[in-house]
Amino acid sequence: MSGKDKLPIFPSRGAQMLMKSRLQGAQKGHGLLKKKADALQMRFRLILGKIIETKTLMGEVMKEAAFSLAEAKFATGDFNQVVLQNVTKAQIKIRSKKDNVAGVNLPIFESYQDGTDTYELAGLARGGQQLAKLKKNYQRAVKLLVELASLQTSFVTLDEVIKITNRRVNAIEHVIIPRIERTLAYIISELDELEREEFYRLKKIQDKKKIAKAKVEAERAVLIAAGHNLDATNLLDESDDDVLF
Repeated sequence: MSGKDKLPIFPSRGAQMLMKSRLQGAQKGHGLLKKKADALQMRFRLILGKIIETKTLMGEVMKEAAFSLAEAKFATGDFNQVVLQNVTKAQIKIRSKKDNVAGVNLPIFESYQDGTDTYELAGLARGGQQLAKLKKNYQRAVKLLVELASLQTSFVTLDEVIKITNRRVNAIEHVIIPRIERTLAYIISELDELEREEFYRLKKIQDKKKIAKAKVEAERAVLIAAGHNLDATNLLDESDDDVLF
């Protein structure tokens, strides 16, 4: 196992517990990011559908507004310069607020009417109906434009966040979690090997003790056969130190 396949860590029980904790944290983070990506993707598809619907409606509204402008000019003459020269402030204004979607703040634009219509009495002499229709159509077009701008801004923001979130999900799933799992497997294999070495060492010590005990018993038997009166425990007590390796 190369160094790139696992984390540089000394195999021990503490390291094993640490890797298990990191693996659980990575799996939990992956699950949360996956849920976030799914929620953002759902909102992304919803906004995309609204954008298509709004653009289709926008074409019809702009066509109707342009046609009503031609009708108003035909009925009242050219009034563009008169209106432009007398405009002091915008009647339709925009305010912004934020919508939180899975931790992502999406800008939402809303149009509202501030003040009264400066030219609400315009067209009383002639063409009043056409001018009222013209204002109504263009107000609707402006509101749709604001809504479309809000949707497209949210669309771009969500697109960037979804790409970043998906990259993080893939990195955790295909890089971080497998590396931690390989490190954990390496630690477990090393600890098992250490346990086998320890078991072999203890077994060899026991074998040495048995050999030493058998040798002492044999010497005792020889001395007893030779007629010596020996204490049964003397030779057994004078044993050598344990052999450690």
